[in-house]
Amino acid sequence: MFFKNLADDITGMITRDPAARSRAEVVLCYPGFHALLWYRLANRAWRARWLLLGRFLSHVGRVLTGIEIHPGATIGRRLFIDHGMGVVIGETAEIGDDVTLYQGVTLGGTSLHKGKRHPTLGDRVIVGAGAQILGPITVGDGARIGANAVVVSEVAPGATMVGIPARAVQSRAKSEAFCAYGLAGHELPDPLARAMSALLDEVTALKARVAELETAQPGRPPAGGDDQPIAAAE
Repeated sequence: MFFKNLADDITGMITRDPAARSRAEVVLCYPGFHALLWYRLANRAWRARWLLLGRFLSHVGRVLTGIEIHPGATIGRRLFIDHGMGVVIGETAEIGDDVTLYQGVTLGGTSLHKGKRHPTLGDRVIVGAGAQILGPITVGDGARIGANAVVVSEVAPGATMVGIPARAVQSRAKSEAFCAYGLAGHELPDPLARAMSALLDEVTALKARVAELETAQPGRPPAGGDDQPIAAAE
């Protein structure tokens, strides 16, 4: 089972990375694969109740790869940690099958109690670079988390989340093709453009209202008329 999981991990990386030219390249050159190799060794020790050994193996993996995976985490098949530097996966985190994580991702806890305190990711989830998923929340199957998003609440299956705190910008079909970094460029909302659009809409509505009032009161002096000087009485 151990080697079967590693073989599945290699397959997942080749499938989702066009830069991977061979299985040997993945084994020799991919820190995400090396991190999973150390994790699976550490996890076996952890589940055998050799807790110190599990933590030590996990620490060695972190030193060698820059990816920190607690040996108590639960990770499914074909996880792809692309680039990987700075990824942190906490003790009670659970990750489904065919999940993709990019560099700087944190699956972190927000409390000090020893129970479930890290997130659960469903199958086929994509988490963009620098995103933070915090607390014992669930990210549904097929969801995408945009780069640098901070997710602190439940995520529906198929949703795309962006922002701080993250909010859903759209849903998608589960069968949609893989999307690198969790968010296609044409889907990325531009906050400045949205604010300007809202202001223009408001100005247009106000102009229409002013025109409506002027039409309803034809004898009304033009704008600024009240500011004209009053002629002195003769």
